[in-house]
Amino acid sequence: MEAMAEIDVSRIVYFDHAATSWPKPDVVIEAMERSLVTAGGNPGRGAHTLAVAASRTILEARGAVAGLLGIAEPRNLVFTAGCTEGLNVAIKGLVRPGDRVVVSSMEHNAVARPLNLLAASGVIVDVVTADEHGCVDADAMEHAVAERETRAVICQHASNVTGAIQPVGDLADIAHDAGAVLIVDGAQATGHLRVDIGALAADIYVSSGHKGLLGPQGVGLLYLSSDVDPDELVQGGSGGSSEEPMQPRLRPDRYEAGTSNTPGIAGLGAAAHYLAEHGDALRTLEAELTAQLHEGLLGIEGLRVLGPPPGVERVPVVSVVHDRIDGDRIAFELDRNYGIAVRAGLHCAPWAHDTIGTLDTGAVRFGIGYGLTAGDVDTVLSALREICA
Repeated sequence: MEAMAEIDVSRIVYFDHAATSWPKPDVVIEAMERSLVTAGGNPGRGAHTLAVAASRTILEARGAVAGLLGIAEPRNLVFTAGCTEGLNVAIKGLVRPGDRVVVSSMEHNAVARPLNLLAASGVIVDVVTADEHGCVDADAMEHAVAERETRAVICQHASNVTGAIQPVGDLADIAHDAGAVLIVDGAQATGHLRVDIGALAADIYVSSGHKGLLGPQGVGLLYLSSDVDPDELVQGGSGGSSEEPMQPRLRPDRYEAGTSNTPGIAGLGAAAHYLAEHGDALRTLEAELTAQLHEGLLGIEGLRVLGPPPGVERVPVVSVVHDRIDGDRIAFELDRNYGIAVRAGLHCAPWAHDTIGTLDTGAVRFGIGYGLTAGDVDTVLSALREICA
C-alpha cells in the first residue's frame, strides 16, 4: 500500500478543538511513549516488572484525573474508551423498561441514540426544549420532572453547538428532590471550565479525554457516585477474581473488563498534571480568544452567530450560519485556501440544531483551545471576510 503523503502541520490553523484538541502538550506525547517503552506489560495481569509498571501508570493517572476534577474517591473514576461508551454504560446500565427519563433538547447523539433505542423497549423519554440560544431552563426541567415519577435526568454541562453552559448544580438539586439520578455529559466542559464534580453533586459525570482535557483519543472517563450502581455493559477478564463466573463488583474493575488502554491513560494522566499547573491561564486565554472571535464574527455581513449573546459566559465554542453561503462551502474554502480547520454540519447533535432552528442548514463551528493565539483569531476573521464578501 502506498504511504500516505506527509502533511505539513505547520500550515494548519486549528479551530476544531470542540471535536478533538490538537496539538497535544509535549508532556502528553512523552508520557504515552514512556508507557509503551517502560510500562509495556498488561496492567493487573502479572507480577513481573513491566506489568507492575503498567498497573502503577494507571493508578497514578487515575489519581491525577480524580484530583483535577474534584473526585474524592479515585475508585469511583472509571476509564472508558470515550465519552460515548461512558454514557452508554450510565444510561443502559441504569434505565429499565417502564422507567421515565427527562432530558434536554440539546443533547449529543451519544445520549439521544441510546435513549431512542431504549424508548423502543418501553422507556419513557420526555424532552424539555431549550431556548433559542441553546440554554436549558432549570425551571422548565423542574416542572417536567415533577409531572410524574422520574428515574433519571440527563443534561450536558455545555453545548458542543452553541457553547451554552447549563445549570448543572440546579439540576442536581431538582433530580435529587424527586428521587432521580442526574447524568451529566461533560465532554465540552472538562478542561475548558474549572469542573468540581464533587461540588456539582452529579450522580454520574461522563467526559471524553481528548477534548479540553488535552489527552489522546480513545480514552474517556466515567464518574459514578457511591449511591449509583449501573450494570456493566461488558464482561471479561479483570485481572482478579478469575475463578468467579460473574464480573467482580469491585470498582473500578467491574467497568474496565479487558486490557486497559495504558498508553492513552498515561497520556490523560500527564494532561491532568499539565492542566493542574496551567489550566487557569489556559482558560483565561480561551475566554479572551472566544470573546475576540465572537465580536469579530458579529461584524461580518451575512453571518449569524449562534448561542448566548456577548457578555454571557460560554465554553470556547462559537458557531455561525451564513444567509447565502452553505456552511460546507465555507469550511471547504477555509481549509483549502487558508489552511484553517473548522467543523461544518450537524456536529452529531441534530436535537440541538432542531432546537435553535438550524437543522436544515447545519452550522460552521469554531472550537478554540490549546495552542491558539489572538493572531490566529485575526487570521480566521480575515479569511471569513474574504469568503463572505
